[in-house]
Amino acid sequence: MKIHELKPTVGSRKSQKRVGRGNGSGLGKTSARGQKGQNSRAGGGVRPGFEGGQMPIMRRIPKRGFKNNFAKQYTAINVYDLTVFEEGTEITAEFLKEIGFIKKINDGLKILGDGELNTKLTVKAAKFTESAKEKILAAGGTVEEI
Repeated sequence: MKIHELKPTVGSRKSQKRVGRGNGSGLGKTSARGQKGQNSRAGGGVRPGFEGGQMPIMRRIPKRGFKNNFAKQYTAINVYDLTVFEEGTEITAEFLKEIGFIKKINDGLKILGDGELNTKLTVKAAKFTESAKEKILAAGGTVEEI
């Protein structure tokens, strides 16, 4: 069997409807659009979400909350994630992205204080929680906010 000999299974493909090609086809004259009305006309029909003049669902349901478009989105990692690095390693957002530890930097790196740290590391990030700072410094490392 060759690639040009491949054919779909019988019955799996349906031929396209050819409308407006004579009455004998069964889809002639009005081309399956009916007699008159908005949907029978060229360019006719209603826009998506239109409910015939009734107040649309998107306008009936109550609006809630607020989305701050200017909020900063930090990439967060915990202190226990840093235990895999060797002593003396300088950890930055760019370094973590380069080695595939994080996918996106977003607006900066934030270090959270979950877990324990035993290795001495230099950590440079946009934000630190107080507990994360304490744990890094207690392990003999240094903390630098960028």
